[in-house]
Amino acid sequence: MSLRWDKFIWSVRLAKTRSQASEAISKGKIKINGAQIKPSKEPKIGDTILISHNSAVFSYKVLNLLDKRVGPKLVVDYLIETTSDGEREKFRLYKLAQSAYRDNGTGKPTKKDRRKLDDFLENWEDDLED
Repeated sequence: MSLRWDKFIWSVRLAKTRSQASEAISKGKIKINGAQIKPSKEPKIGDTILISHNSAVFSYKVLNLLDKRVGPKLVVDYLIETTSDGEREKFRLYKLAQSAYRDNGTGKPTKKDRRKLDDFLENWEDDLED
């Protein structure tokens, strides 16, 4: 069976699309056995996939090869996660820091907020002229 890394990563749901998987491999965000490869290389059973996501590195081990995309419940037959607890904690802290960076509703005003502000300022200017 001939299989490409980008297709395998897409098939086991590590990427939403095959083109995203191919792009991540090409940019070096996904490494195989610690080395950067091309998306067209063939995966082998026992290979280790390293995925850099924000500040953490997630690792997976290939258990079996497949030729089509499978449902989320069947992924465990083809892939096992070997990510350390330290990396998971690093990712959790990163997500926590991002959510604490800006409270919901305190950033850029929504279109509705902007319209209310424009109406208020327009009416305020009219009140000053009277």
